[in-house]
Amino acid sequence: MQYISTRGKSSSVTAAEAIVMGIAPDGGLMVPQTRGKFSLDDIMALDALQYPERAASILKSFLTDWDLDFLKSACKAAYGGKRFDISAVAPVYNLTDTVSILELWHGPTCAFKDMALQILPHLLTQGVKMTGDESEIVILVATSGDTGKAALEGFKDVPGTRIVVFYPADGVSHMQRLQMLTQEGDNVNVVAVKGNFDHAQSGVKEIFGDEDMACKLREKGLKFSSANSINWGRLVPQIVYYISAYIDLVADGKIKQGDEINFVVPTGNFGNILAGFYAKELGVPIKRLICASNENNVLTDFLRTGIYDRERTLHLTTSPSMDILISSNLERLLFEITEHDHVRVANWMSQLKEKGRYEVDKGVLKKIQELFYGDFATDSEAIESIKDVFHGYNYLMDPHTAVAMTVCKRYQRDVDPNTQTVVISTASPFKFNESVAKAILEEDKLKGKDEFQLLKDVSDFAGIEVPKGLRDLDKKPIVHRLTCERGQMKEVLTSVLGI
Repeated sequence: MQYISTRGKSSSVTAAEAIVMGIAPDGGLMVPQTRGKFSLDDIMALDALQYPERAASILKSFLTDWDLDFLKSACKAAYGGKRFDISAVAPVYNLTDTVSILELWHGPTCAFKDMALQILPHLLTQGVKMTGDESEIVILVATSGDTGKAALEGFKDVPGTRIVVFYPADGVSHMQRLQMLTQEGDNVNVVAVKGNFDHAQSGVKEIFGDEDMACKLREKGLKFSSANSINWGRLVPQIVYYISAYIDLVADGKIKQGDEINFVVPTGNFGNILAGFYAKELGVPIKRLICASNENNVLTDFLRTGIYDRERTLHLTTSPSMDILISSNLERLLFEITEHDHVRVANWMSQLKEKGRYEVDKGVLKKIQELFYGDFATDSEAIESIKDVFHGYNYLMDPHTAVAMTVCKRYQRDVDPNTQTVVISTASPFKFNESVAKAILEEDKLKGKDEFQLLKDVSDFAGIEVPKGLRDLDKKPIVHRLTCERGQMKEVLTSVLGI
């Protein structure tokens, strides 16, 4: 299987080459040129396998130039042993007769990014060997919170790699910030950017496209790659858990083989929900992919009108990983929906960069709306949802999952009450314990307490143990203190890399 750029100006490459380069030379994103198809029997045959073996079988259908034995070994290393705190890795929790929750936060950093970033270092380092490239790989990351820590944890001390993470100085939770700033590893660097996530992400994209910087890297035997979802190696492991969830629902008797299901996905950069699209294309009977946004509802507006307009105020919310106005992976969907019309896609992306908006034609919008539905939730609605679900079902959610649950309830009420619907839970509630505490504890129990006191209070009240990855963060030394203006990212990176 070959991979091509959404902008159409780069040659087709193998999966290994696509993963190593991260982003296409023409600035586009890599997508599979063709795709295989699983029958329902193929899908259900994976029921007998544990998650690592399921993952290897599914990855092989996209990474056709990779050896299956290597993929099995890599998946075992990523998902086996004690890397995740539950053997199921991505368990499905049945909340009601028609609503289930897919928990993706049982990895070492307590967020769904672990599902991809525990295996990406294996794929990337093997990909370098397969391409014959002897460069040291510099992983360049922009994060809205969870990707940064998961990438740092995945790549720390991995031979032949360095990693530099940029995050918005005031756009992550206190817990997310501490997770990154206390990260150990001889090859890791963390930089706070005075701005929001979109500033950090745009800065990283500009650096990727800077030929002068690329030349300096080559002179030092270095080469950029990405751990953001712009890298196909980040996105393809996420396809696995949609398929695995369907298998588990059939096995649990929640649905019958062949029944359609919906997924509700809290969405920022559009990578997580796009993985659901590829799972559907592969053969999973998905009826609708429901895109749940917070008050930064640029995707909701797009899915309703076909107009993508980033010229609006970015709100800092209780679900910071979704505080995004430029959803990079939407470019991949547009490329697929237009049947690989790179001219139109490149034109839309150019309009977005130059004018801050673009509008797709009615035919494209109709195709998108047949697959996707968009809605959003406010902070107050999300907090209320945390409270209601906890008191009603004794189930504790983080604010991102609560956004999805709020949208799920409205979708079932107004559109489709009968189809089995899976809410994707993207983070442990303890990563955002201040918001969770406000939802479930009495107001007088919150006064004068910091996040780590609230961590214990939430744990005691809910009867849930604090995950290992979040315990005693306040006692760890701060390792990273670099801060820069958004226009200084290239300068800081040059200094960090010594070029």
